[in-house]
Amino acid sequence: MKAIGIIPARWKASRFEGKILALLAGKPLIQHVWERAKESHILDDLIIATDSEEVIKAAKKFGGKAVYTSKDQPSGTDRIGEVINAIDVDIVVNIQGDEPLIHYTMIDGLANTLLEDKSIPMATVIRRITNKEELLNPNVVKVVVDKEGYALYFSRSPIPYDREIGEKHSVLNVHAWLGSHTHEPKLSQYYKHIGIYAYTKDFLFTYTNLPKSKLEEIEKLEQLRALENGYRIKTIETEFDTVGVDTPADLKRAEELLRK
Repeated sequence: MKAIGIIPARWKASRFEGKILALLAGKPLIQHVWERAKESHILDDLIIATDSEEVIKAAKKFGGKAVYTSKDQPSGTDRIGEVINAIDVDIVVNIQGDEPLIHYTMIDGLANTLLEDKSIPMATVIRRITNKEELLNPNVVKVVVDKEGYALYFSRSPIPYDREIGEKHSVLNVHAWLGSHTHEPKLSQYYKHIGIYAYTKDFLFTYTNLPKSKLEEIEKLEQLRALENGYRIKTIETEFDTVGVDTPADLKRAEELLRK
């Protein structure tokens, strides 16, 4: 197979346990992700990888393909590695189970990027930030990229730092920064990271065998492990927005966007 999509779906989430089956517009959250991923034109197979029998049962009800994985996997990436170990495939797309607004073009864009350029080990999706609240929300991960679209760094803080604004308002006084009418942040220069990845199968196992890095531990962002070990991450820009569901409030926001 050329490309396969895996949706890691862990039951125990620190901020919202069982969110994967929380109802969104009358359907379990994971069902929305599955249905949107199934619209992909490039995936040869799509699998939910879970540590929960409840998720297995729910997947069967809506026609999803799910497999049981160890409860001891430390991350979704490790869970994916467990599933694909015996599968003959070139590209693996990691589709987050809590991204109900994922768009199939993100999946296809990532897979095609790696299929067309064999030198790229890993790719992910970015989108321009369009409002100031996202910019300072630590749950919205920011990213800076080079001229070729490779990620330079990911952070929960606003990056790059706008010195002009910083000189007008203390960096610590973020509310004053947001409230400025004369020195608004130039949103066009900021990108949010959308947590969907594609890897070559070989690199996926290299990646999961790397020790946790210092930056990863500080920011609590797994992708920094690749950068800190010298691997490049290609980014592709999308016009479609998503909402990662980390809390019940996120679930409400996702439902509002679905209505629109």
